[in-house]
Amino acid sequence: MASSPHPQTLSLTVNGEQRRADPGTIADLVRSLDLEPTKVAVERNGEIVPRSTLGNVMLADGDVLEIVHFVGGGQGAIDVATDDDSWEVAGRRFTSRLIVGTGKYKDFAQNAAAVAASGAEIVTVAVRRVNISDPKAPMLTDFIDPKKITYLPNTAGCFDADSAIRTLRLAREAGGWDLVKLEVLGEAKTLYPDMRETLKATEVLAKEGFLPMVYCADDPIAAKQLEEVGAVAIMPLGAPIGSGLGIQNRVMIRLIVEGASVPVLVDAGVGTASDAAVAMELGCHGVLMNTAIAEAKDPVRMARAMKLAVEAGREAYRSGRMATRKYADPSSPLAGLI
Repeated sequence: MASSPHPQTLSLTVNGEQRRADPGTIADLVRSLDLEPTKVAVERNGEIVPRSTLGNVMLADGDVLEIVHFVGGGQGAIDVATDDDSWEVAGRRFTSRLIVGTGKYKDFAQNAAAVAASGAEIVTVAVRRVNISDPKAPMLTDFIDPKKITYLPNTAGCFDADSAIRTLRLAREAGGWDLVKLEVLGEAKTLYPDMRETLKATEVLAKEGFLPMVYCADDPIAAKQLEEVGAVAIMPLGAPIGSGLGIQNRVMIRLIVEGASVPVLVDAGVGTASDAAVAMELGCHGVLMNTAIAEAKDPVRMARAMKLAVEAGREAYRSGRMATRKYADPSSPLAGLI
């Protein structure tokens, strides 16, 4: 009796590459790539496949799959003040008001050391395709534990609402997080936000149960519109992303803070510690930065400086600064001089 023929291999597109694979489930394919199904998210033919079903969904010839994880690109001791000055976003409470990114570091170890020095409790992470040619390459989660540090998936590199929404749907499947950072860019030169697309994406994501913290223009009207459609935090740019120019429009940032009923955090443009302090002195709830730390000559030391600057700026804001005057006012009385 003739034996049955060997099952014909399937033709698939995986992360943009043509591949042949044996018939089986999506989980079988993921494992054949030396990846762990519990650490990735999979989109099949434009639809996200719930992780719990990866072992049940059979591959079909011609399937187009995207396999993604979080990339960058220990929580340090936090000084405990005598009073509670923690802050809250979407029902989650944090002590540190500094959020840091995970890109541009020389390696994950340096990144983890900088996060620890900063005292940050939240880090932003990009969602990128898994490198299927080197599946054993180190992953961000190997160095920064998402059980100890809150991962904030972002949509860096998205230039329209649809791609941003798709990215965050994959992020939720990969890690289960609904607190996300949304940014929809207008064009590559300035990386300035496209507010029309940003508003559209914010509204869709909020209706799907996401809690979007939204990068936006330093525009108090746009900020209020974002809040109305479901943004849980407003994140106006201080200056163009990665520029290090510092807070360019203090008046608008102050107006956004005064008009918002959700947290306001300066996002982008910080170059050094004094910039972070200024943002906090304007009444912002926090500051998000990446390049200012990662591109410093000593990123770990700069991370520590930023931690102190954010704390100092916050204390100055809470203290209530002195009034400014047009003329000198002596510290010591002039009467009774010898």
